[in-house]
Amino acid sequence: MIGQFSLHATSGAARQGTLTTAHGDVATPCFMPVGTLGDVKLLEPRDLRELGARIVLANAYHLWLRPGRETLDAAGGIHRFMAWDGPLLTDSGGYQVFSLESRREVDDDGVTFRSHLDGSAHRFTPESVVAFQEELGVDIAMAFDECVKLPSAAADLERAVARTSAWAQRCAGARRHADRTLLFGIVQGGLDEDLRARSAAELCALDLPGYAIGGLSVGESRAEMDRVARFTAELLPPHKPRYLMGVGTVRDLVAGIDRGIDLFDCVYPTRSGRHGRVLTRAGAEYNVRNAANVRDFGPLDPDCSCRVCSTHTKAYVAHLFRAGELLAQRLLSYHNVAALTGLVAAAREAIASDRWSAFRDALEAGGDAAHVEARAGAIPKDDA
Repeated sequence: MIGQFSLHATSGAARQGTLTTAHGDVATPCFMPVGTLGDVKLLEPRDLRELGARIVLANAYHLWLRPGRETLDAAGGIHRFMAWDGPLLTDSGGYQVFSLESRREVDDDGVTFRSHLDGSAHRFTPESVVAFQEELGVDIAMAFDECVKLPSAAADLERAVARTSAWAQRCAGARRHADRTLLFGIVQGGLDEDLRARSAAELCALDLPGYAIGGLSVGESRAEMDRVARFTAELLPPHKPRYLMGVGTVRDLVAGIDRGIDLFDCVYPTRSGRHGRVLTRAGAEYNVRNAANVRDFGPLDPDCSCRVCSTHTKAYVAHLFRAGELLAQRLLSYHNVAALTGLVAAAREAIASDRWSAFRDALEAGGDAAHVEARAGAIPKDDA
């Protein structure tokens, strides 16, 4: 049945399950590659299927502006337009709208903003955002929420929680195709546990098909993110999928799975791939352009069996980057997504056999300080 979330096994707090959608089942825990504009950068849909990606994420704000609803309607929906036949989730665009700052005006009814592309004026309300996502034919639509940067004043956080709850209720009431598009609510509240608890309680009262933890990875420390994510996850219904938004390193996925979170997304693996940064299954990261790799004829990651690691060497990929060849970015993006889809597949097996803690500890021992560098801004924050 569409919307059903079945838990098959637990190991500690880690969970292994299946979410049924209109375009197929999603095995969890699951990493969702990000295709903001209807494409996962440098990768084709057949690449994603080959990599075992179960579901792809796109963004309603960006699709609204380009190519626009008329083109997407004429194409027969987002799945046909991007030639992806699997499940698809769209972010509501709340974060993008609120990041515009000087280009937007917020009121209790919605947001008026000017496009970052051409300055044209647009209006988002909870009702219009839900209608657009349903028109796209997506499998999971995120409720329109108010996200604030951290740190923020207590009054701003409290207002965002109130609006997020009110808008989620309006989103729920605006649904016309709940039988094929699942609406997920987004818990806000910054680093304030009282506000997080209030937000979670108000959203859970709506009995939505799933819930996301939002408003993190926006300026707080890793320790703060871990604390709030764990606290919030424990407030969410155990029989519904839990989604931690914007997380995409091996270390963060392992920590999230350990907290009982089921779904993750991030542009990090493909963004890293475009800038020469290699993700490994063990959690370590390195820059393939470093001199040490120029004559290293081993694979990018000896623990990875993806097509790139089975075919090409560090020396070759390093050469392509140094020569400015675009193939370098494609090969490394492919490998980095493979590292995360392979990680969650192995995590599902570990949970199913009740050996999650040993699996987790081995991965945590294999990581390095490169994550700190990455989160501090070593990878340029260009387009997704």
